Amino acid sequence: MAKKPPPLKAVVTYLEQTSRPKLFVPMPVNLHVALMKQVDMPLHFYRYLQYRTGLHYHWVARLRLDDTALRKIIHDPATSIHVLYLNGAPAGFFELHNPDPETVSLEYFGLMDHARGLGLGRWFLSQSLEAAWGLNPLKVKVSTCTLDHGAALPLYQTFGFEPVGQSETFIHPLTDADIIRINRADE
Repeated sequence: MAKKPPPLKAVVTYLEQTSRPKLFVPMPVNLHVALMKQVDMPLHFYRYLQYRTGLHYHWVARLRLDDTALRKIIHDPATSIHVLYLNGAPAGFFELHNPDPETVSLEYFGLMDHARGLGLGRWFLSQSLEAAWGLNPLKVKVSTCTLDHGAALPLYQTFGFEPVGQSETFIHPLTDADIIRINRADE
């Protein structure tokens, strides 16, 4: 029986942006890229995106949800999910949650391994913020933690996000049993 990995300590930084960024980031050239808003995404595809995008950063919370709880979140009319495709294959995603007219939360944002290092990160973040500000909120929120990519916090700050708080948490990495359960999920 595999040993359960120990919990990982993380410092979470909460950030807010109160105006649309003025930074224009062009799409990198010579890449075949598409960005598509998904509607009624199948749960297995969402889990795939979460797992492949957040694998190295311990994105585990949504992967541990049962079908009913996950469906309630991702099919909520206040949630929108946009998938990045590179050369026809999924390459990352961002998820927005607009719980009230004043606030949009960038819940998830990331690239898969094969899309990193191509100059897509800044352009992709600019696209996510255009989508968020397109909902006409008073502020956009995001959080990142010390387990995320090292460029995450500086990148958010480059785009005008200001830290508004921090907290400590423990992340329990996926076990082999968790990974098997996720891969066997029907929906």
